[in-house]
Amino acid sequence: MATIRKRSGNWQAIVKRKGYGQISRTFDTRADAELWASTTESEIGHGKYVPARTRESENTTLSEALDRYEREVSSQKKSHEKEKVYMRQWKRTPLAKRFLAAIHGKDIAAYRDARLKEVGANAVRHELALLSHLFTIAVKEWGMGELVNPVRQIRKPVAPPGRDRRLRPDEEKALLAACGKYNSELSLIVRFALETGMRRSELAGMIWDRVDLKKRTALVDEKHPTKPKSTRLVPLSPEAIRILSELPRRIDGKVWGSGSNYITIAFIRVVSRARATYEKECKEKGMKPDLAFLVDLTFHDLRHEATSRFFEKGLNPMQVAAITGHKTLQMLKRYTHLKAEDLAELLAKG
Repeated sequence: MATIRKRSGNWQAIVKRKGYGQISRTFDTRADAELWASTTESEIGHGKYVPARTRESENTTLSEALDRYEREVSSQKKSHEKEKVYMRQWKRTPLAKRFLAAIHGKDIAAYRDARLKEVGANAVRHELALLSHLFTIAVKEWGMGELVNPVRQIRKPVAPPGRDRRLRPDEEKALLAACGKYNSELSLIVRFALETGMRRSELAGMIWDRVDLKKRTALVDEKHPTKPKSTRLVPLSPEAIRILSELPRRIDGKVWGSGSNYITIAFIRVVSRARATYEKECKEKGMKPDLAFLVDLTFHDLRHEATSRFFEKGLNPMQVAAITGHKTLQMLKRYTHLKAEDLAELLAKG
């Protein structure tokens, strides 16, 4: 008689017969497992059973597949650290104990809907993208050609619109004041970011050997998770040169002593402190605080602000792209939201 047992959230049917050894298959429900076992025993009894190759996808859990994906695929990517976050998330779900063959589109759709109640659409899209690539690799490289990618069977969350957060003059003043109290270098980094539009990773990776103060240029490494490493020569404004001239020369040759992660953490703390100071001042003056002041501000918004300022100075898209490193006009449109009142002034001059 066949053995039916529950394993990792699925139902496994095991049939043992002399001359055939142990035959097993995994199913979503007990009823399906019992039906297969009964049919297999009948076929063996009538001499009609044809042994099938054991499918690896029916014996590999999602958790095991994620471990293999990290070792063989994700560890080779620049985005490995980010993908580790997505993989940990998948391992926390009940699906992690399911065999790959037992994960279907309806399961991923249910995960999508539940997850959207916890995080934003963009985060869910990244999580689904990782899982989809895992299934693609399993089919193409791990010999699981029978698998159907369940992520391709569902609707993806609608991508959120690009951020249009601009830095108000009063916010900039409060932010720089808070930076100065927190860390003098952070204040310089923020000012430099607003002058150059550099990404956080590009700033952190700057070295003096690649900075030419006479020609007013800096060669930086462009880093993108899915693209080959490249370099970009960034023109520096007079203010950017003044900022660099204030810096001491480090023994390790780096321009800044702060790494990418430190810049992010420090910026978050400074914005929080600046907001707290603002609320305290409002209370002392008997004023109602502006709910949007220094709220939802990220370090990457400084790049957006710098890019917008370049356009407001009259630079054309090609000139701005040469400074910021944006590859297409569409990418520039996402970051550039010119102030209507400034455009009105330009029209008036015409």
